[in-house]
Amino acid sequence: MMTQDEVLGAFRETQALLSGHFSLRSGLHSDQFFQCAKVLQWPVVTARLCGSLVEKIRAAGLSADTVISPAMGGLFVGHEVARALGVRSIFAEKQEGKLVLRRGFTVGKGERFIVAEDVVTRGGRVQETIDIVTGLGGIVSAVAVLVDRSGGAAQFGVPLLSLLALAPVTWPPVECPLCKGGGTAEHPGS
Repeated sequence: MMTQDEVLGAFRETQALLSGHFSLRSGLHSDQFFQCAKVLQWPVVTARLCGSLVEKIRAAGLSADTVISPAMGGLFVGHEVARALGVRSIFAEKQEGKLVLRRGFTVGKGERFIVAEDVVTRGGRVQETIDIVTGLGGIVSAVAVLVDRSGGAAQFGVPLLSLLALAPVTWPPVECPLCKGGGTAEHPGS
């Protein structure tokens, strides 16, 4: 299993950990941004990271019939975690501003799921995905993410497993010292 230093090293080596002034999907501002697409563009690194995440899943005694991810960020993570577990991989995607299942994907009653995502700050998209699964009669066994940047605040009622757990500094935009200093937050995409 990869150590947190090794995981952080993979993000740094692939230039996926950015420093500056950022507007996060959560609406908060931060001086750090995890651009997971930069690390996930390398299949060998992705396989290593997700393989380590699967080791954590197995060590916790958890399993699932299917892995589901919110698109876009979680697609590669979910697919690679499902491949390593030997199960099906599906995803929820936005339609009219809301995550939904499309493309003929289904959730069976009693079917067990792991929700996989790249980064969690507040966990809104993960919670939307959980609500889809449970609303259709499925059971969420766990949430598995590469980076938990919630500082322990993200709670989903199931185990949250991550390779990297951080409590980065974030601010509501009206309190952001970088904005007050005249800076403009950028949103590099998620």
